[in-house]
Amino acid sequence: MQNLVDPAEPHLRDLPDWRYLLQEYYELYRYLPSGGSSRIRTHQRAVREAISRVLKANPLIRTQPPATKPVTAHLKRALDEGRGDRMGAMVRALESVMPDLSWQYGYEKVPKGLVDSYAYAEVTGPGGPVVSEEIILGIVLFAPGCTYPAHAHQGITESYVCLSGAVSENHQGVYVPGSMIFNPPEHLHRITVGINEPALLAYAWMGARTDLLDQKMVFTRKRK
Repeated sequence: MQNLVDPAEPHLRDLPDWRYLLQEYYELYRYLPSGGSSRIRTHQRAVREAISRVLKANPLIRTQPPATKPVTAHLKRALDEGRGDRMGAMVRALESVMPDLSWQYGYEKVPKGLVDSYAYAEVTGPGGPVVSEEIILGIVLFAPGCTYPAHAHQGITESYVCLSGAVSENHQGVYVPGSMIFNPPEHLHRITVGINEPALLAYAWMGARTDLLDQKMVFTRKRK
């Protein structure tokens, strides 16, 4: 693995709040049940091992300018709902770095229905803040009643952990705080959110470095 430490820039051991956050991600993927699925269990282990390597590498911290989106008006509520639940330790760790998060859409042209109801912020990945080329970690925020269009990830194994609120994927069950959603590569999935509360989810993407560097969304229908 490339040595990402540069004494001229801050790195993970200089900013312990980021290290604590990565440790909380590790704990999520250590203790959440796999439901008897060998594929999910293998993914959880791969995520933990990748996080361990990131922690050991002591990578650069490259924060982007803080940015908000319309949906972040729901962030306080989402954090309040998650702080007292079983996901409280993770939520409190997120709050410690929240001022430095850069909320993004991830599209050159944002689907119309998502402008006010969705955004994500990366925690670890090729572009930072915690620089890594082998795993992407982040959080995604959905407004109440949001529908995230059907899409797939090329070459990426994805998992979500619900931190607050409730979501459904492909209308096949409801995921509440402490639940994990698992999406293998090229798996088409659509997310819907409860109508009364926002939903905050942590996510992990695992895949080849080239896929992590140049990931594109694939929607079921072309946008006009």
